[in-house]
Amino acid sequence: MSHPPVIHTALHPALWHAHQLGRAGKSALASGFALLDAELPGGGWPTGVLTELLLPHAGLGELRLLAPVLAGLQRDQRSLMWLDPPAAPCAWALSALGLDVRQLVVVQSRDGLKGRARDLLPAADILWALEQSLKSGHLGAVLAWLPSRLPADALRRLQLAAQAHEGPAFLLRDAQVRTRPSPAPLRLLLGSAGPDLLRVSILKRRGPPLAQALTLTLAPVLSATALARAMAGRGVPEGLLPDAAPGADALQAALRARSAA
Repeated sequence: MSHPPVIHTALHPALWHAHQLGRAGKSALASGFALLDAELPGGGWPTGVLTELLLPHAGLGELRLLAPVLAGLQRDQRSLMWLDPPAAPCAWALSALGLDVRQLVVVQSRDGLKGRARDLLPAADILWALEQSLKSGHLGAVLAWLPSRLPADALRRLQLAAQAHEGPAFLLRDAQVRTRPSPAPLRLLLGSAGPDLLRVSILKRRGPPLAQALTLTLAPVLSATALARAMAGRGVPEGLLPDAAPGADALQAALRARSAA
């Protein structure tokens, strides 16, 4: 008895089998964290789409998470654009992460500037600037710190605009929006897992859900002495302490200076 031939069909990039990770729509850029790349469709940060990073508060280590891919784009002579960051970028801290502020464009809204005397943009213009930046196709990466409440169609317009963008586009928002629907194909919830440790939960991806959160080791910002003191309070043996990275002391000093400002 003969059997019908097996026909293999290639799936469109926007489709995937339920038990497998989907493919990146365009391409993906390595995150610098092998554990994370193994769980991201395409093996890295996707390009041409939105990625949402949800935070309970700023300063958890989100920039250290993104620093490897951002620094790689700058090495390829591609600029970065940041929209409404919660604090003015600190050159010392960014340099310690391998980032060059000379290849960084910052757009700040009226609310973000808190009344400082300079050319101001109303908050609504941030969404317009973000949409136009994505459509331009000239940037390496875009980071936008957006409020919890957005117009209903704002994220849909941004996702459509991101299709013209050849790099990653990160939206950083409050963790309270995690239960709200979003057109972003990739959504991550970030949280602290200890000194220089970041907990990453994948809320949405092209593929099956990830049952357990990942724990990533970030580039240290504490000096060896400060890290030992912090870990001692958690009962971690001294021999298990990670080595401090080059520039960690300068980065920590910069962060302290920013907190005192």
